[in-house]
This record gives sequence, C-alpha cells and structure tokens, in this order.
Amino acid sequence: MTRTLAGRRWPSIGLGLALAVALTACGGNLGSGSSEDAAEFPGGDPVTILVGADPGGSTDLIARALAEPASDDLGVPVVVENRPGANGALAARELASAAPDGHRLMIFNGSLAYITPLAVSPEEAVDVADYEIITGVSQDDYVLVTAPSSGLRTVQDLANAGRPITYGTTGVGTGSELSQALLFSQAGIPASAVPFDGGSPTLTAVLGGQVDVGSIQLGEAVEQIQAGTLTPIVTFARQRPSYLPDTPTAVEAGYDVPVQQSRAVAAPKGTPPAVLDRLRASFQKAFATDAYKQFNTDNQLTPNEVGGEELRAQWTGSLDSYRRVTEQYGIKLGGQG
Repeated sequence: MTRTLAGRRWPSIGLGLALAVALTACGGNLGSGSSEDAAEFPGGDPVTILVGADPGGSTDLIARALAEPASDDLGVPVVVENRPGANGALAARELASAAPDGHRLMIFNGSLAYITPLAVSPEEAVDVADYEIITGVSQDDYVLVTAPSSGLRTVQDLANAGRPITYGTTGVGTGSELSQALLFSQAGIPASAVPFDGGSPTLTAVLGGQVDVGSIQLGEAVEQIQAGTLTPIVTFARQRPSYLPDTPTAVEAGYDVPVQQSRAVAAPKGTPPAVLDRLRASFQKAFATDAYKQFNTDNQLTPNEVGGEELRAQWTGSLDSYRRVTEQYGIKLGGQG
C-alpha cells in the first residue's frame, strides 16, 4: 500500500476530531442528501482516493494530479492509496463496501467496467451500477509498439513474419489485451498473449525482446517513442492523436479496432447527492487549473470531464460494443487472441 498526502492547507487532526465530535453531539450525519450535508462535508476529515494499480502508472498519476487541488478546495488532506490487483477489482470491491459518506473515493478505470466483464465470470465482474460516478476525468489511447531491433514496422510486417507473434498485455481483460486480440484476429495473424501486471512491466518486456509487441497507453510509451527506443506500429485511437501525427491508426491500416482507456472518480453507492455535488464541484475546479491542464498535455490525456450519468452511458455503450465484436471474431479474453 502506498499513501500520499496532498494539499497545503487543512485543519489539524485535532481540529478534525473536534469537529467530528461536535457534529455527532448535534446529531449531524451525512445521509439525507440535504444541502446541510454539503455544508458539513467534509467536516474536517480527510478524503482517500483509491488507485487499483501500483504507483507510477497513468491511473496513479491522475489521482495524484487531482489530489492537491481538491485538497486545497475541500480544506482537508486528500490521500492517495494504492490497492493493486485484479486490474483494479480489489480496489473497486473495497470501495463498494466503504461507508457512503464521501470520504472514500476511487479513480475508476473504464476497462474494469466495459472490458474485464468480458474476461471473467459474472460473479467476478465489477458492475458500474454498484457505484456513484462523480465525474468523468480523461481518456487515454493505446499504441502498439515494438523494439527497433525486431525489424517490425507495420501490421503487414507482422503478417509476413512467418511465425506466431507474441504480444504483451497489461493484464487479462484490459484494453491492451482487447486491442491486440482484435487486431490479430482481423488480420489473420497467429498470435499468443503474454499478460503482465500493468504498463511498466509490459513496456520492459517489449524493450527486452521478451515479446514481439505490446499495446501500451500512449502516455506511458511516448517518451520511449520520442527517444527512438520504441517503434510505434499503429494506435488504437479513433483518430490520429496529435502526439503521434505520423503513426497510423489501426482503422487507417484497415482494421476496425478503436479501443480506449477511460477514467472517472467514483464513490460508494448511496453517497448523498449533496456530497456528490460538493465533490464534483471540487474536481471541476481542479480540472480548470493551469497545472492540471498541463498535466493532461504532458501525459497525452484527452479530457473527458463529463457528468456522472453521461459517463455511465458511455461505458455501458462500450460494454455492448465490445461484447458484439468479441463475439463476432470469436475472441476469448484471458485465452489466446
């Protein structure tokens, strides 16, 4: 577990305890969804943001970029805690069982809601209906990369290799796995998935030649691409990202494989609407800061700061769409692509 405190101004813990005692004494609680809930929240207590991945990846960086401005606005510490495992499902389950009081949140990866359910049993799948979505955050494109020493430059090079291709994924049931499984299926290229635990080890495996290629989130790969130590083959964006204007999309290469990662801030089901509104307003202020806008630019993230219900509709649509194409091409996520 990794914890980080963010923010420069907040009441002392002692003051927080005093406020909590005072609220209890006057019968205050956060459960009615009234305007008083928002006025009382956060009541001097810290807010924790769970991240279902190790420190250093895109999701972790987003949480830390939001934590400081949110802390400034809320006036309490905002703590980032990492709970890696099961592509974020461990953190999601912890969030689902937390008190719905606005003090425990999560940066929720969209793939957990619209790709992982295609790879696991219904009992294991995380259902986004079990959470409150505070706000959408951003989208992240995937790029298929290889080591320059592989001699591979295009999808046609992969097809002409004359042998099965090994492809690294950031985990079972991720956009990384789905994007490559769809590409190789449509291109008729025999290929085997090699799952890793996140983007960093996948990137290392590609650089070290342990696998032929890997699909990695653009923000995690762009520095190596610009340095010439990784070769981009295609992106899985709907349109060419401005950060890689010379790299074709898989669609341009002739394959219908638009796959993106998307993120949101989520809270436990039943969190009072007034508290959700207060948190949403705080994150909207964070989105508007120059520092956060620069963070998005530096990490090749496309803002998707929509409301919770619009985000939920996006993810539900993605689940339906990805279910159709995996059935169409006979893809079994978690097995061979």
